[in-house]
Parts: sequence; C-alpha cells; structure tokens
Amino acid sequence: MTQPERVADYPRPPRLEASEEHVRVQAFGIVLADSRRALRVLETFHPPTYYLPPEDVRTDLLLPGPGRSFCEWKGVARYWDLLVGDQRLSGAIWSYPEPTAAFAALAGWLAFYPAAMEGCWVNDERVQPQPGRFYAGWITSRVQGPFKGDPLHPELI
Repeated sequence: MTQPERVADYPRPPRLEASEEHVRVQAFGIVLADSRRALRVLETFHPPTYYLPPEDVRTDLLLPGPGRSFCEWKGVARYWDLLVGDQRLSGAIWSYPEPTAAFAALAGWLAFYPAAMEGCWVNDERVQPQPGRFYAGWITSRVQGPFKGDPLHPELI
C-alpha cells in the first residue's frame, strides 16, 4: 500500500513527477481520458493536479476556449471546451502550450477540473475535487490535508 502524502509537505515551488497510476476522466457519459502516463504537480497545501498526454485524451472533442490564466511557476495556460453532441462544458480543461523551463514536460498535456467532470478516478478510486472554485487538485485517500480552498481552514484560502 502507498504511504499517505501530507500536502503540507509538498514543495514550493511545486514539483513535477511522473505517475504510472491509472487515471480516468469521464464527462457526458463518455471516457474523455484514460492513461497510465500522467504527470503530477505537487504544490504546498494543494492535492495533486494530474496532467495527461494528449494521445490519451479524446482531443477530437475539445475546442479552444476563451481566456487565459497565468501561473507564476508554469506560465500561461490556455483553456479548452468539451463538446459532445449539443452538450458543452466550457473552460474545464487546460494546458500549457509553452510552459516555463522547469515545467517543459507539461507542454501540450491536458488537465481537468474534477468538480466539472462527471467523474475522475485514480487507480479506480473516485477523486474528490479540491474545495474552492479556482482549484483543481485531485483528492484521494493517498493525500492528507488540510487543503487550500477548504472553508474549514480559512488561513489557506
């Protein structure tokens, strides 16, 4: 069994690490992503954020979305909309087309807001979304809080 990870012990600046865990994302009744080649971003007080290679994602269902955001560690993110038939999910997926040198391995890989998806799983365990509207961490039994964004810990919000 994997040892629990305390997010308070994660580094700042964040660390990027490869993961062979089985990661699956579902939305609108379809499997949007299925991979054993994820990259995890680990940052102090955040549950991991998983990035998946585009080859393991149904990119045929993605359309460029509006807006951009800036991360001091990773650079400028672009957002994607998911379109399945007449159902559209806006801005729930993002990537870094040209990340900073420290996060170059993320170039073009895709991440998902678990709160916006029908479900996300790591090794068949359903993910709990990180609290807070802005955050996109994936909470599993592997990680221990407190987590940034949790209203029970306003010092972290």
